[in-house]
Amino acid sequence: MAAVLWDMDGTLVDTEPYWMATEVAIAEEHGATWTHEDAMQLVGNDLLTSGRYIKARMGLPQSPEEIVELLLDGVVERVRHSVPWCPGARELLLALHDAGVPCALVTMSYQRFVAPILEHLPPETFRAVVTGDLVDNGKPHPEPYLTAAAALGVDAGDCVAIEDSDTGARSAAAAGCRVLVVPNHVQVPPGPRRTFRSTLEGLGVDVLKTLPDRDQTPPDLP
Repeated sequence: MAAVLWDMDGTLVDTEPYWMATEVAIAEEHGATWTHEDAMQLVGNDLLTSGRYIKARMGLPQSPEEIVELLLDGVVERVRHSVPWCPGARELLLALHDAGVPCALVTMSYQRFVAPILEHLPPETFRAVVTGDLVDNGKPHPEPYLTAAAALGVDAGDCVAIEDSDTGARSAAAAGCRVLVVPNHVQVPPGPRRTFRSTLEGLGVDVLKTLPDRDQTPPDLP
């Protein structure tokens, strides 16, 4: 295992409720309809795809780019008050750092949302950060994970990606990574190069090094 590549929303931090609350607030402000099913459609998407969906579903006059900025305004404000770490995620990340395993953050969120979260981690915890505003093609395209591996100077095929969504797992697998899937707000089906676990709590660095390079469905890893 040359490196570990981390998704952020729903994997490292449980910020999906922040996004959902912001979507509801935008809908209420504009007198639009928005459902839980709508919110689930956006999990794992790049932000411009979400902006286009919201524009069409809510009938908003703003451009998808402007809607993305509205989303970021709401979520950044919430995360500055509290960073909701996913169970076991911060502990595993710091253990990897202490063990000298390079880590990269691979998120479709934009840099201005990522920055306040990184402030709560030791310097160089992530040796590379790939955000949605830095790539031409978002997840499920492999570009985000290929970009992260290249930034670390490693082959994506030698990396483990940690994801919580089908969109993200498809991106990582297409890049050649072995994928540890820890579902959070949405169900994730079995798929190529995926191993499933219900939580990162109690997960050690050694377990990541032994992920199989093949499909694997629940039950959980030890």
